[in-house]
Amino acid sequence: MGKITALKEDKVGRRIKVFVDGFLLFVADKKVITKAGLQLGQSLSVDQIEELKREFLFQNCLDAALHYLSYRPRSEAEIRQRLHKRAFDEDIVDTIIDILKERGLVNDVAFAEFWKDNRLSFSPRSRKLVQLELRQKGVSAEMADEVTSELDDETSAYKAGLRKMRSLTSMDYDGFRLHLFGYLRRRGFSYEVAGRVIKRLWLDRQASVT
Repeated sequence: MGKITALKEDKVGRRIKVFVDGFLLFVADKKVITKAGLQLGQSLSVDQIEELKREFLFQNCLDAALHYLSYRPRSEAEIRQRLHKRAFDEDIVDTIIDILKERGLVNDVAFAEFWKDNRLSFSPRSRKLVQLELRQKGVSAEMADEVTSELDDETSAYKAGLRKMRSLTSMDYDGFRLHLFGYLRRRGFSYEVAGRVIKRLWLDRQASVT
């Protein structure tokens, strides 16, 4: 048996530290503590304490996963890695992943599509580089290949170069070519694609000033 000797809120009032017999037992979200009906002076059996620890650990793990997902979609591997770094047990992580999948919050196909579309819209790069990024985030090689199958490097390189050349208006052709070539190569485009796109962009620029 043990007795709850203190329930201390954190500075923002969202989480509560639960002390049993003067020792910190666990920390949980305030709403979870309220739902469990814990009160100061309440006596708890060993079995109750263990069950509460499991419940609060589960809720903490779910909260951590949802918070991580609040910034942007994540792959299953990213979420697992994040939760493992937070030292959650494998069985709890497995359960949380299953719940997130049921809610439609974890779906590697949807994540891969999001990542591809985001790159294409805001930071175009080569198909191979997008595939590599997806693989680094735990997406399977087959899925990464399928999701990026319709990407066209020349179209993506042109889109990337079009944005970059706006800052190169005062350069002659040699400077223009040098800066754009390095820029496109860093985004994974081949020598051949970069060369063709640079010539096209230079012609576009020349046409716009005549």
